[in-house]
Amino acid sequence: MIYAIVHADKEWGIGKGNDMMFSLPKDMKFFRETTLGHTVVMGGKTLRSFPNQKPLKNRVNIVLSRGQERDDCIIVPSYEALKAEMKNRENEDIFIIGGGEIYKALLPYCHGAYVTKVDAVGGAEVFFPNLDENADFICVDEGEPIDDNGYTIRFTKYENKNVQSL
Repeated sequence: MIYAIVHADKEWGIGKGNDMMFSLPKDMKFFRETTLGHTVVMGGKTLRSFPNQKPLKNRVNIVLSRGQERDDCIIVPSYEALKAEMKNRENEDIFIIGGGEIYKALLPYCHGAYVTKVDAVGGAEVFFPNLDENADFICVDEGEPIDDNGYTIRFTKYENKNVQSL
């Protein structure tokens, strides 16, 4: 199954300056535990935003990037190649991890989305589609508010009622 995983502010903002807007250790722990041992899909900018531009450990990293060559992750040059690579793994859990354009392009193929909602406004430059206004998505789980590094967050899960085929 394919899932998006993201944290978003009150305006569905997800990033600023090719970085996250908030330092959220509990959210990072949730992200790590949820994606560990699975495939993650991202764009080249997201990969370059990681420490030392290194792929995530203990995961298969698939990166949509034109002109980048690496041997520590799978690089695909187009959405067609990306979808083919994902289709080859259709019996595995795949997590879309950013950035904004990748989320928008692949959201129709996601069975669901894990959204950590941050009760703050981070001055975002990049936004995730507002799932509360998307007729295909329904919030099926909304955790209690918890404190994470001075921010109130809530772990939520959405399901896509109209999953498109790769």
